[in-house]
Amino acid sequence: MAADAETESMKNYHLALEKVDPESGRFPYCIVWTPIPVLTWFLPFIGHMGICTSTGIIRDFAGPYFVSEDNMAFGRPTKYWILDISKVYASGSNAWDTAVHDASEEYKHRMHNLCCDNCHSHVAMALNLMRYGNSTSWNMVNLCLLTFIHGRHVSCVGFLKTWLPFMMLMGVVLTIALALNLR
Repeated sequence: MAADAETESMKNYHLALEKVDPESGRFPYCIVWTPIPVLTWFLPFIGHMGICTSTGIIRDFAGPYFVSEDNMAFGRPTKYWILDISKVYASGSNAWDTAVHDASEEYKHRMHNLCCDNCHSHVAMALNLMRYGNSTSWNMVNLCLLTFIHGRHVSCVGFLKTWLPFMMLMGVVLTIALALNLR
């Protein structure tokens, strides 16, 4: 029985992967992520997050009382994490889309707070509403960690946009530290 569930999960993953189209900005059943200038340069696991509908339309809590559609606050996604539609409690794309819609409508009435109620919280609410993975304990911390681990870069350019500023900054810090220690 567990093997059947694993096979179904892999089948869903491959079907979703076939529908992901970074060129056109479509990421069905995905969480998408993009770096936040300066903040991500210092902490590359922190960035801006959105969740996509079954057709791949990106919804992100972009600022106070505003949830954008297909126009992420800090640019096009550089990473995406494909979720398994079979892990939605009520099953199906309708349950997924309803949860994304309801979370977005709720966040249209909320003040944005960088530390406590932000884009990660919006995505967590959508996952909690759909009871993704039979859980209602999604939060910004576990989403940050899991997206960092499971997220795939959309392209080589996406990888560079995410990591190059951090690597350059670390290079400068390392150069300064070595210069000061060699005196």
